[in-house]
Order: sequence, then structure tokens, then C-alpha cells
Amino acid sequence: MTSRLRQSGRRSHFGGVGSDERYDGRTGNPARLFKAVRWTAGRFAPRAFILMYHRIAEPGSDPWALSVSSRHFAAHLEILKKYTHPMGLLDLVDHLQDGKVPRRAVVITFDDGYADNLYEAKPLLERHDIPATVFLPTGHIGESEEFWWDKLDRLLLNSHTLPKRPHLEVNGRSHVWELAESYDHQETGSPHGSDESKKGLQPCSRRSLYFSVYRLLLPLSEQDRQACLQEIQGWISGVPKARPAYRTLSPEEVELLGRGALVEIGAHTITHPFLSAHPEAFQQREIKQCKIDLEAITGRPVNSFAYPHGDYDERSVALVRQAGFVCACSIEENSVCRHSDPFLLPRFKVNNYNGEAFIRRLLGIWALK
Repeated sequence: MTSRLRQSGRRSHFGGVGSDERYDGRTGNPARLFKAVRWTAGRFAPRAFILMYHRIAEPGSDPWALSVSSRHFAAHLEILKKYTHPMGLLDLVDHLQDGKVPRRAVVITFDDGYADNLYEAKPLLERHDIPATVFLPTGHIGESEEFWWDKLDRLLLNSHTLPKRPHLEVNGRSHVWELAESYDHQETGSPHGSDESKKGLQPCSRRSLYFSVYRLLLPLSEQDRQACLQEIQGWISGVPKARPAYRTLSPEEVELLGRGALVEIGAHTITHPFLSAHPEAFQQREIKQCKIDLEAITGRPVNSFAYPHGDYDERSVALVRQAGFVCACSIEENSVCRHSDPFLLPRFKVNNYNGEAFIRRLLGIWALK
């Protein structure tokens, strides 16, 4: 789950990405864009980039824009296969250790371990023979409950009624919100945290409430967070049921996902905490035990790690090294060069782009300096 992503405001000279663009091989000028990908990637010193996905799905509610449709993901893979050099994360790290980075190298990663990673993503990866790494929080493997941010979405954005003045006690402090009478499910706005991305959010709307409560719950322990969710559930009459489409992988499905040589299973802690908000002993257990648990499930070494929410401090990085991992991924947006720290590898979040918009995203990435 991504919460600290800082989208770059820079644009390539090929223009911005329009949500109304349609790519089917006939519209626009894909040939020109494909040539631009090669030209742009070849202009600079060798560097790679890592893409971050979460879900391959089309859910009814997706406040964090975590989902990419199967059709769009297939288009992404087709483009990557034809115009870049896809490779595994550990292969890229091997190149870094040798002081070399292949030109146009691309790595695909997934965070969180939604079940659709097995049923939607892996068949498409196999069809195009493109490797990927999937980072899993072991405490959620086999859970019937949704991730807490999805449950919060279900309670606040998909229930019929909420009190006009919701009230929540968090760490001994009282928080009260004023809600408008009406609620528009089509309200615009992105949750990524910058002033620019907050445009379109109305201060008295349910979406505004969702992101406000999310920020309060983010640094809490899992126990305290669940207590708050229970209190929020008490606000609502007729609580919507948990949604099967949002479920996580079972242990058997994790083993199936990692079977073969194409998909690497990586660690993402036990409870997906905001690591820097917790003491060192807590961080150590979350990091080290996740590795142990995943190796027991898969029967394979687990060598890569991703910081939940992209959050870490100096202790986190040191503990990942001490646990025996080979590399770790952040969510800072940057390319990977031969000087990159293998325990702070940057990544670019991928949204639900159609083919042409995805190409423009690649051009924007390669044009960054």
C-alpha cells in the first residue's frame, strides 16, 4: 500500500497523460511514441527503473488508485516486452553489484499480496514471459478480512448512512468531523498528499473524512487501529459485508504464485506497519519474522523486501540488512543507476493507464534527470 508517494510534477516534451486517450494500435501515433521511447532511453547513462503495482482488478471502489485493469496491464506488458529490457529484481541487483545497469532495464513489482496477483497478474506475466516480484505482509495471508485501508473504504465510502458529526478517540485525543448532507461518489481528487493532489476534495465530504481518518490510523499499532475501526463500525447501521474481491492470498495461493522461476516472493513485514512510528524491537520482529514465515510457506529463500507505505528510518534499513535481505524497495520516484543503494531502491507507481498513456509515462520517467 502506497501512502507517501510523491508524484513528480515534471513533464516530458511529448505532453501530459490524458485520461481520455485510447490506445489500440491505430489511434494517435504509437509508432512515433515507440521511437521516442528508444530515443529517450538511449540519451542518458545506463539506468533502470522499477515499476510498482498493487492490484490487477476493476473494483467498484478504489480511493488510492491501486488497481490496473487486466486489459491495461496486458498492454503495459506488451509495450515493455517490445521496447524495454524486462528483468527480475534480483538480476538487477546483481548488475548493480557488478557496477553495471543495462539500458532500458525495467523491473515489475507488486505490493501487498491481493489474490488477483495470482489469478489476473501471473497468467499475463507468463504469457509475455516477464518476471515480477510480489511483496507480501505475512500477517494478512489467509485473512478473510480486508486490509484496514480497504475496510475503512467499505465503512466510510460504501455505507448508506454516517452520523452528521462523526467522533473518534485516537491516542487519548478527540477528533470530530462535520459532514455535508449529500455525498457524491464521483467526487474527484487524489489521496497522495500534496496540495495539488487534494484539488477536488470537499472538506465536508466522505472522501475527505476517509483520508483524514486514514492519516490518524496510519501510525497506530494493529491492535489500536482495529479498535478504532470497531468504533467507526459502530457509527453505521447495516454495515456492508467484507468484499471477496479485496481478499488476500492464502498460504496455498502464495506457494502457487511463487511456483516456477517467473515470480519472486518478497517480504513486506507482518502487519504492514508505518515502521518509523515504532520502536526498534517491534521493527526487528516485523522484518525478520516475515522473512522466516515466507520461507516456511514457499520453501525458498526470500531475499527482497519492500518498506510498507514506503516508510522507513535508519533503524529500518539497518534491520533489513541484518535480517539477511539482499535488497529493499522504497517508493521514492527515481531511476536506478550504478550508484543506487540496493536497500533504498526507488520505484514508480503505475496507475490504470491505457497503452498510449503508459508509453507517455515511460517517456516522462526516462526524461527525469
